[in-house]
Amino acid sequence: MSWYRNTVWFVKGLREYTRGGYESASKHFNPADVEVDVAGRSFLVTGANSGIGKATAKEIARRGGTVHLVCRNKERAEVAKEEIVTETGNQNIFLHIVDISNPKEIWKFAEKFQNEHKLNVLINNAGCMVNNRELTEDGLEKNFATNTLGTYIMTTALVPLLEKAADARVITVSSGGMLVQKLNVSDLQSGNGPFDGTMVYAQNKRQQVVLTEQWAKAHRNIHFSVMHPGWADTPAVRSSMPDFYERMKNSLRTEAQGADTVLWLAVSAEATKLPSGLFFQDRQPVPTHLPLAYTHSPPEDEEKLMEMLEEFSQKFKSVSPG
Repeated sequence: MSWYRNTVWFVKGLREYTRGGYESASKHFNPADVEVDVAGRSFLVTGANSGIGKATAKEIARRGGTVHLVCRNKERAEVAKEEIVTETGNQNIFLHIVDISNPKEIWKFAEKFQNEHKLNVLINNAGCMVNNRELTEDGLEKNFATNTLGTYIMTTALVPLLEKAADARVITVSSGGMLVQKLNVSDLQSGNGPFDGTMVYAQNKRQQVVLTEQWAKAHRNIHFSVMHPGWADTPAVRSSMPDFYERMKNSLRTEAQGADTVLWLAVSAEATKLPSGLFFQDRQPVPTHLPLAYTHSPPEDEEKLMEMLEEFSQKFKSVSPG
């Protein structure tokens, strides 16, 4: 069955996820949706020093928003911040150095952030695709720690702050690769069998879709969405998927095209007219499963994922400083 999923996904990708797919879809966009002034609203973007995160942060800054850049590498983050301030003229750009693969750091950051700032929109963009099985200092598999547990902790830790805000939103940057994976709660850290970084990443992205659906049910005052940016030419794609990049580089979307739907979900009034918890591609909600791919999971597995992540998160919260 995996060959079927992979083949259907790749054919779909060639048609929809490339630059040509974006150009075709964008003919139906309403430019006015994102021509908005968001001065006075506060946005937090993880993984904001390059790629889709930086492109998103820059466009929000152009529209007057207060932007909190959450990045791991201080040097690269400072360069990105300077670029955003210079290009947009917006001085309300703040930098926070946090490693999203380190749950204790995220808890510490979120506790401090809640005491010092307001927040209207959280954009979970940080992610990684590590092709060999690596463990963090906490003994967590690195892809899971960053893509799934890091996203879970950042969101749940900031929900109380978002609950206080007007028109609160959470957007998670996922991937169409999740369409080839069925949720697997029996091996969250990919310790059984051969390790395939691309498939582990796709499983993490399926988990993000499930998280978004579950959060939408639990927190009715916040609008949750998850999206696929298409296949974009970003530093992450070049470093993590060099063969794919070489094959597809002439057809990849720009970073700004990849970020377009993130921006639309973050700032447009139209986005929140649609139900919370949906998966988006090119400003449209799209199915989370391929036809005949057998990737649906029973509700008890989805509940189990939430329980396991909550257990993980609380374990790290209890040893968090402060």
